Amino acid sequence: MSTFPSTTSADGIWTLTDQRTALMGSNWPSQTYSIDYLVVAGGGGGDTTLGGGGGAGGFQSSSGFFVTSGTPYTVTVGAGASPGSRGSNSVFSSITSVGGGAGTRQAGPGAQNGGSGGGAYYTNPVGLGTTGQGNGGGAGSPSETSGGGGGSGGSGGSATPTVGGSGGSGTASPYSGSPVTYAGGGGGGAYYGTGGSGGSGGGGNAGPSGNSAGSNGSPNTGGGGGGASYNTPGGQAGGSGGKGIV
Repeated sequence: MSTFPSTTSADGIWTLTDQRTALMGSNWPSQTYSIDYLVVAGGGGGDTTLGGGGGAGGFQSSSGFFVTSGTPYTVTVGAGASPGSRGSNSVFSSITSVGGGAGTRQAGPGAQNGGSGGGAYYTNPVGLGTTGQGNGGGAGSPSETSGGGGGSGGSGGSATPTVGGSGGSGTASPYSGSPVTYAGGGGGGAYYGTGGSGGSGGGGNAGPSGNSAGSNGSPNTGGGGGGASYNTPGGQAGGSGGKGIV
């Protein structure tokens, strides 16, 4: 057998037992690999009472990220938000995708910022997206309809007097197998009109009309939750955001 292996070299012929012994003693050369990655945060929740759509979780996907064998890396999959709340961040090593912002409701504050921003009610401020991860939410209408949440592929739609804004579109990625679309925004709620549809990539639909609940964002997509259409006291809720994926 040749010179005893180290973290930089292992010349010669080694039995599996020798290799295992060296690895257990941290005396085996590490290898560096270039990998593809997909990091999607949890989606934001749609809100109650004419709620804006939840923004999608931040989306980041690329190739050429280098990892080293034997090195531990942090992996955190962000949870989808409850109605009216922001989604949780997803993390892989040094890459952090920001949770989606919540939509806002009647008599509520402005929509939240996030990976993608939440949709606004009436004339409240829209939520803003994070550069490189998502887009802003859509504006509401003075006729009491709300904007859609932003998606990774496009901003949330603005509401019209009779229809809530649609959720922003998501982005397709092949890294989980066949191409799958992730990080779509949730649709915005309406008063007596029609709720907005969720964006491609797991965005939840708003309550369709009347006193109806918003749909949840799809799990493992980071989609935003749909906003509730007109909500009487003790009535319907917005949809929850979808869990992210790493």
